[in-house]
Amino acid sequence: MQLKSGSDHFTKLSYGGLLVALGIIYGDIGTSPLYTFQTIIRDGGSASYNLIFGAISCVFWTLTLQTTFKYIIITLQADNKGEGGIFSLYALVKQYGKHLVYPAIIGAGTLLADGIITPPITVTSAIEGLNGVKGLEHIIVPGSHLVMGIVLSILVLLFIFQRFGTNIVGSAFGPVMLLWFLMLGLVGFNQVAQYPQILKALNPYYAYKLLTAYPKSFWLLGAVFLCTTGAEALYSDLGHCGRKNIRISWIFVKTTLVLNYLGQGAWMMMQHQKQLADGVNPFFEIVPKGFLLPSIILATIASIIASQALISGSFTLISEAISLGFWPRVRVKHPTNIRGQIYIPSINFILLVGCVLVVLYFRTSENMTAAYGFSITVAMLMTTILVYYFLRYVKKYPLALVILILVVFLSVECSFFVANAVKLLKRLFFLVFEIGLIGTMYIMYNARQINQRYRRMENLKDYFPLLEQLSNDKEIPLFASNAIFLTTASEVYEVEDKVIISIFSGKPKRADIYWFVHIERTNEPYTLDYCVHELKKDKIIKLEFSLGFRIYPRLNLFFKRAVHEMILNNQLQVSVKYPVLDRGELGGDFMFVLLKHFLSKENDIQGRNGFILKSYYALQSIAETDENALGLDPTETCVEQVPVVITPVANLPLKCTYFKIYE
Repeated sequence: MQLKSGSDHFTKLSYGGLLVALGIIYGDIGTSPLYTFQTIIRDGGSASYNLIFGAISCVFWTLTLQTTFKYIIITLQADNKGEGGIFSLYALVKQYGKHLVYPAIIGAGTLLADGIITPPITVTSAIEGLNGVKGLEHIIVPGSHLVMGIVLSILVLLFIFQRFGTNIVGSAFGPVMLLWFLMLGLVGFNQVAQYPQILKALNPYYAYKLLTAYPKSFWLLGAVFLCTTGAEALYSDLGHCGRKNIRISWIFVKTTLVLNYLGQGAWMMMQHQKQLADGVNPFFEIVPKGFLLPSIILATIASIIASQALISGSFTLISEAISLGFWPRVRVKHPTNIRGQIYIPSINFILLVGCVLVVLYFRTSENMTAAYGFSITVAMLMTTILVYYFLRYVKKYPLALVILILVVFLSVECSFFVANAVKLLKRLFFLVFEIGLIGTMYIMYNARQINQRYRRMENLKDYFPLLEQLSNDKEIPLFASNAIFLTTASEVYEVEDKVIISIFSGKPKRADIYWFVHIERTNEPYTLDYCVHELKKDKIIKLEFSLGFRIYPRLNLFFKRAVHEMILNNQLQVSVKYPVLDRGELGGDFMFVLLKHFLSKENDIQGRNGFILKSYYALQSIAETDENALGLDPTETCVEQVPVVITPVANLPLKCTYFKIYE
């Protein structure tokens, strides 16, 4: 049986799909020209011929190798039923090694960490462009309280807006980004037409010459890397746009980006007789003066779109992490009827605080770029590791070819990683943020592994007579017509021993029908199926739901829908206490029994396991309740506290003094 599910994706090539791709996935990489070339020239020390030509060559071949070859050609093949992203990639390859969970966790954590610097750097770069408008030179000063106030106001409004959903402005993202990329290409082409010699910079020779002959050139790779920081979004948003739309739209996007970088380089070469002021941004210098203010407004809107896409991506990533058990259950809201559009208040608040701290600490976009890029290099390295397993074991490419691809990617990314590693001292509080995110996922995953090792299962067959006897014992008060127990056991006849104890110990739970419900998370994103195993006619039933990792488990709704279908199909007979109230829907009452575990004081756990378990239950105490997380009605839910004893205290030095006293 199947509960209907569906997803509206632009999986086929279409004009609408191309526009959506422009609006959703290219915001980060599309706004990188605002600061990339400026940062390279600043770090290079002087606008020399070798530096300008070498920088453009490095940017072009980085976009070609990293973005085009790795993500557009290779990684987009890792299509998990239409979905992309590091967790989707992990779901495809996790069977080939238990250790692969760690690249997935590290990659996800660093991608989330990127969410606290990308919005500030893009918005700040755009606002600082007002410094070039005549009359605003002394008003819009980078790092001033006014600039910071404007940036913070935009960011705060952006995060406040998240709770209302983005469907209102989402349809405008594509056309706005189309205008943005057209502007990038046109202003760049205008400069190239005046200095066509700059086209020679596309020759990889100039990149080689820069990296081998220019002083301290290797460390410039940290600035060069800024041109490809949004490449992960190409894969993460596969499900929203479709592979064909991403690949075709990238041809247009890359062309406009390269033209803009060439234009900035051409302008720099034509300034050889002029002394350039500190802090000058070639991006705004190549814009015609009469169009400067509109271009800054467009840049600001584009930066907001880039920030919005990254924030939405962070929500999606955390939602998937919750489904896979990598993150504590937190409140997830659906502000609109659009599938996949979610809002997570706690993550929204964390990102907002992080962005505000970035602006207050770094003040200028120039300072922000000095700390930008490290997280993304780590995320890209983790994706490369998972892609290796995908190509080798899923696609079954020849080993020699896979190793060659791996060597190319690792050589490039390790170089970027080393070049960006020097930024650690400038981004220490980012490190705290990253360690917190990665550490949380590490604890959640390993705690579940420990709990599973000590989990004891019982065979339901052994308890059929007892369950039937209990159900028919009228002297025991009826707990519920339908008692529903959640179980992690996937085997039909298995349940946890804690469930059996809950039924028979203390006050026995007498019911007309005993249900044992298991939820299985599938590798596919939008699966919504259920399977019924009637173990004892109209008495003991095992119900298994298969939910995709992007499906929110509204268990109360799913369960009643399944029972309703069983009744309509004459597969189930349920008793009705009061026939006069029966409207042919669901007879009897329902009670879900949730077993809430806590770490017993009887444990004597030391070392790594002790730290993981204590941290895990501390996180669980601040997480969303199981009732809310599973979509259960509190009036139909019974929560029982269950102590967890993994390592009981041994050799307790308890002494007894015994007295016999008779009156």
